Amino acid sequence: MNNQRLILFCVLFFSLYMLWDAWLKQGQPKPQTLADKVATASVLPGGVPTPTPNGTVPPSLQSAVPATVVAAGGITVSNATVKTDLFVAEISSQGGDLTRLELIRHKATEDKDKSFVLFDNGEKHLYQAQTGLIGEGLPNHRTAYRLAQDQYQLKDGQDTLELRLEAVTAGGGQNARAVKVYTFHRGSYQIDVGYEITNLNAAQGVALAPHAYFQMVRDGKSGGVGSAMMASTYTGPAVYTEEGKFQKMAFEDIAKNKAKFVQKASNGWIAMVQHYFVSAWLPQGDSEREFYVRKLGEDLYSAGVILPLVKPIAPGATATVVVKLYAGPQEQENLAKFAPGLDLVVDYGWLTIIAVPLFWVLQMLFKLVGNWGWAIILLTVLIKLMFFPLSAASYKSMAKMKLVTPKMMKIKEQYSEDRERLNKEMMELYKREKINPLGGCLPILVQIPVFIALYWVLLATVEMRYAPWLGWIVDLSTKDPYYILPLIMGATMLVQTKLNPPPPDPIQAKLMAFLPVLFTAMFLFFPSGLVLYWVVNNMLSIAQQWQITRMIERGAANASS
Repeated sequence: MNNQRLILFCVLFFSLYMLWDAWLKQGQPKPQTLADKVATASVLPGGVPTPTPNGTVPPSLQSAVPATVVAAGGITVSNATVKTDLFVAEISSQGGDLTRLELIRHKATEDKDKSFVLFDNGEKHLYQAQTGLIGEGLPNHRTAYRLAQDQYQLKDGQDTLELRLEAVTAGGGQNARAVKVYTFHRGSYQIDVGYEITNLNAAQGVALAPHAYFQMVRDGKSGGVGSAMMASTYTGPAVYTEEGKFQKMAFEDIAKNKAKFVQKASNGWIAMVQHYFVSAWLPQGDSEREFYVRKLGEDLYSAGVILPLVKPIAPGATATVVVKLYAGPQEQENLAKFAPGLDLVVDYGWLTIIAVPLFWVLQMLFKLVGNWGWAIILLTVLIKLMFFPLSAASYKSMAKMKLVTPKMMKIKEQYSEDRERLNKEMMELYKREKINPLGGCLPILVQIPVFIALYWVLLATVEMRYAPWLGWIVDLSTKDPYYILPLIMGATMLVQTKLNPPPPDPIQAKLMAFLPVLFTAMFLFFPSGLVLYWVVNNMLSIAQQWQITRMIERGAANASS
């Protein structure tokens, strides 16, 4: 009985949480139109600080890029398309910005016949990677660049593809030449973005000490990029340093200037996180760096990092600065290889400590069987074996409770008017029959965190996205399209209800009889992988409970004969 009460309480609590979360999402303000966003972005400076006269980064990041921008020299804005084995990228001649990035090995959320678009130039939302140099006469993300050609492709046999853009300057007085370089790698979601800077101040003998900035500019929109139906997933900037570890900054806090994070460090990276995918600037080495986030306009934000060159550039000399850009899926096995802590962008919520090892085991099983559905089934069996002693104790307690139910009903009828005597007689019955009335609670208490952690694993891991099992289950991260698994789950719960001792209270008995219907209705919209776990778990529980109940009943029959 206590076991059933606990289940009912947890179901109601979880349902209320989901309803509250859905209500909050419905109450969010209507997003800004794409036309307004693009128009706003075209006039905003990007929120990058200007250098002080001595060339160092100012302590505050509130000043803007100089209003004067290098003239385009009559060159109109154009785009270059870059095709690799993983990307279709578009790079604009204005600023050399990475304005669109299509991940050809990942399907779009709305249309599975199309590829997923991470960076977007305004087709659905605004999300771009921008870079620039800080210093007088140096190019920033609004400077015009020359594109040597409009089509680039990583050919068979090539491991890397390089795209070079040279800034277009206006007239004489040029004190530096800057070439922006993109390097794409075969089989990798890493893109190297950097500058080759040549000091042309030979006559003046003045060294250059510029800084470089690398930023993502994004609207605050989270829908349409793989957001979850049953729970909100995080969208926004995140900073990682050895001092502050992983720190997320909500767009709402950025807008109110309340975002708290480590701003200066000799290590770390900055990312823009969304459901299933991430883009991150990953500076190498231990050079001092400054992280910043800010609101640029209505529903438009920037997050970036500022880096100094290792040493000043002597007259006539050339120096380079390169930062790795990771732009792709949140594949946990690979993220940590790019930078320490990058795997933390996979958000498991407050049960990370359980979800991380759970996914590790699940991934090992997937490598063994080659299918995430069968891996979930094997994981369920392993979890069941791990909790077998607890489950056995629970089922023994319930089997004994079922045997003494007639005695319990008799005591209830006899002392129905005396609550104190009723409780005393019931406790004596439990003691005499060696029954622990709370024996069925512990296994459920242990399994609830595992259940919720697995829910977040299925929700947060991109490996589950569009992962098929068999037949009609073509995506374990979304609901069963025909609701077959939830109906099977409801049937197994009904069988379990019949195996449990009936509650003595008629109202409670009706509630317990309604429990399978409530669970079925709730699981209709859960990820099918989670429902699969629950179905298999129920089937194993039925087999175990039936066997233990039969053994207890057989033992009682032998003792009475």
